[in-house]
Amino acid sequence: MKIKQLSIFLENKTGRINQVAKTLGNNGINMIAFSLAESADFGILRLLVSDTAKAAAVLKEEHFAVKESDVICLECSNTPGALAKILDTLSSENIFIEYMYAFAREKSANIVIRPTDIDKCEEVLTRNNCNMLNGETL
Repeated sequence: MKIKQLSIFLENKTGRINQVAKTLGNNGINMIAFSLAESADFGILRLLVSDTAKAAAVLKEEHFAVKESDVICLECSNTPGALAKILDTLSSENIFIEYMYAFAREKSANIVIRPTDIDKCEEVLTRNNCNMLNGETL
């Protein structure tokens, strides 16, 4: 099941990520998961939030460069080898993963995946009875 993720492009300056967090917080938007990747000149903050449309709008109002994209979030057991089994399944179907990030809560782990072919990835995960999350179940 596809969910929406926001990518925010940030200059490498002190306080920029804090401005994002404050903007979202001041507008009642919860950050559910995030990942920050950086290069020499800028960073990319990838976010799952409680209200994607509202978050995109308020961040754009504050002059942040925001891009919406589809990702898949799935839940698996927070045990050794659980993720490897899922990745083996995707690899055996020639699904390439551009990036991923994860967060664990007690006995379960949630993995956010951005594959090059999201429709095929979704179909393979469904066929293999993987538990994909939607925006409501995060």
